[in-house]
Amino acid sequence: MAHHITPHLMFEGSAEAAMRFYVSLFEEAEITHLERYGPGEPGAEGSIKQAEFTLGGRRYRCIDSPVPHAFAFTPSLSLGVECEDAAEFERLHAALAEGGETLMPPDDYGFGARFAWLNDRFGVSWQLNLAHEEETP
Repeated sequence: MAHHITPHLMFEGSAEAAMRFYVSLFEEAEITHLERYGPGEPGAEGSIKQAEFTLGGRRYRCIDSPVPHAFAFTPSLSLGVECEDAAEFERLHAALAEGGETLMPPDDYGFGARFAWLNDRFGVSWQLNLAHEEETP
């Protein structure tokens, strides 16, 4: 049985920027391991050979692939975020949407008070969900 199942994100030169951006968005987030390519190694010197970070207690790994690929991220796999409140939903949506692509704009689609699906500026797909609206006094 596997000890850990860890999502692995492969970038082509933007792994560090993406990882630092994601860690900046969430309170329980940190970079836990960072290894760079050195001189004479297959990747561009200083790019991410392998790194690990956490978001909300879940581990993620990322790399900068030294080999160009004819594929990239696809929305068929997305990172889902259950937002605590409307303020968090709006903050995350604004940050992740900047420079990205909206797949489903924020709205009530019947499975939460507010939902949005987007690809961020790095091509990673996110689904944001606000399960219930805050009650107003």
